[in-house]
Amino acid sequence: MLQEKVLDKNTPIPLYFQLEKLIMEEIENGAYPVGSMIPTEKELSQMFGISRTTVRQAIADLVRKEQLYRIKSKGTFVARPKISQGFIQSIQSFDDDVRSEGRNPSTQVLDLRELELPEEVAFQLGVPAGTRAVYLYRRRCADGEPIVRVETYLPYELCSFTLTHDFATESLYQVLSEREETDVTHVTRTCEARLATAEDVAVLNMKRGRPIHYFISQGRNREGRLIEYSIARYRGDQSTFRVELHKEARPASY
Repeated sequence: MLQEKVLDKNTPIPLYFQLEKLIMEEIENGAYPVGSMIPTEKELSQMFGISRTTVRQAIADLVRKEQLYRIKSKGTFVARPKISQGFIQSIQSFDDDVRSEGRNPSTQVLDLRELELPEEVAFQLGVPAGTRAVYLYRRRCADGEPIVRVETYLPYELCSFTLTHDFATESLYQVLSEREETDVTHVTRTCEARLATAEDVAVLNMKRGRPIHYFISQGRNREGRLIEYSIARYRGDQSTFRVELHKEARPASY
């Protein structure tokens, strides 16, 4: 527990930063579970023999990083970690990302049917409005808490077989990979920040005007044909996205 820890006052590392690190270590070790209250500013000040100003800076930083949250007149509590998603740089499963955070994934199919493409989607796909498509609408959760809602459009002539599948238990990409012509091998994704809409509020159980991560994904098969067009809206308070960059090796100069 924190009362057994000490700060090194003889090092140039700022005391508030050391305190942040100790608090996070205790959270990660399970001493302070999600939703539990950490010691008060006064208690931490007395515990480590440091000023309340220093404690306040450490707590403020952790609140800003969304590791902690405050409730007025009650205290400071441990926030639920955001789900770190690697899908922005690879074709991988939402379920795998959720499980890697120690949480239980689930999917609810809100709609699955054949339809005629609305004009705005048809324009993005470069096909006439009214073109037939398979429409799949899902809400995806972690520990029962809504994280993202995803609307997916698939070309009907190639993907009508998906209408017989249960996407509450099956992976879309896995189902599409069962046929060579619909196997998605390349995905382009774009992301921007937006404010939550009335439907986000209803489906994702969030407040209107809160931030969301808005993604558009276009998945193509080996021949370059567009197979999947998806619009995903992630809760900004529940998701973070990971991108890894690598510098290309330069040939040695002689």
